[in-house]
Amino acid sequence: MAGALGGRRVLITRSADRARPLASLLRSLGAEPVVLPLIDFERATDQAALDAALDDLAAGAFDWLVISSITTVRMLIEKAAGRGTTPAALVPAGTRVATIGPSSRQALEAVGIPVALAPEDNQSAEGLVALWSGARESVLLPQADIAAPGLRDGLAAAGADVTSVVAYHTVDFPARAELRLTAELPADVGRSTHAAAPELSPPQVRSELDDGTIDAVVAASPSAARRIAAALMPLNGCRFIAIGRPTADQAIALGIPVAATAKVPTPDGIVAALETVFANEGNTR
Repeated sequence: MAGALGGRRVLITRSADRARPLASLLRSLGAEPVVLPLIDFERATDQAALDAALDDLAAGAFDWLVISSITTVRMLIEKAAGRGTTPAALVPAGTRVATIGPSSRQALEAVGIPVALAPEDNQSAEGLVALWSGARESVLLPQADIAAPGLRDGLAAAGADVTSVVAYHTVDFPARAELRLTAELPADVGRSTHAAAPELSPPQVRSELDDGTIDAVVAASPSAARRIAAALMPLNGCRFIAIGRPTADQAIALGIPVAATAKVPTPDGIVAALETVFANEGNTR
């Protein structure tokens, strides 16, 4: 007998390569994943400030490096390649590294950067701040240009001396070719070991939403929620699944009903949220 996801068509609002692990798991459970990229990433406009911060990092000026996304890891990979070195060489032995979610941790460790601190239960900015005990220590925090201030302000409130720098810009898909952040994550992070899901165009998604043939849409970030609100409403009967509380909060603020929030930002956590929604509804359309 098919499970709760059997026959369900699930839209993942990420690029096909970044959606592969989730798409593979969904397929194994009888669902049909499709993708619609909504956001993309460009190099930071102020490269001088970013380079200066990385120079200081390599020189041992920071007690901590805090990484909040795998896109920041991609920036480190690109910067290291431009300097003729490795990402691990940018982080001196005396600097500890903290991160938020399992994907970022896996990406960091895959490029040789050990992680000293990461929340296990509440895998979010709030979860990391709750664990923080590095009062009066210096922190480098490279983030997206649109990153919420919660992580920076929370660390500062805990006594850390935080230097925040823009690591990349989040833009509507597609990014400008000459500015797109193109560094590849290592294959063992999960990008290259799974078949890609079919990619739909915005008009195709609009048509399927109107026909009721997309059962759920997965949003991985507040910026994805904003793009969904701008480009895909109304969702009609399609259920909105948020990855993380900030994404759910943004969706609610935009008037998007949230069917479920993944408690853990992993394919297993997202699938658990989807299964809860459809199991509660019954496996019928």
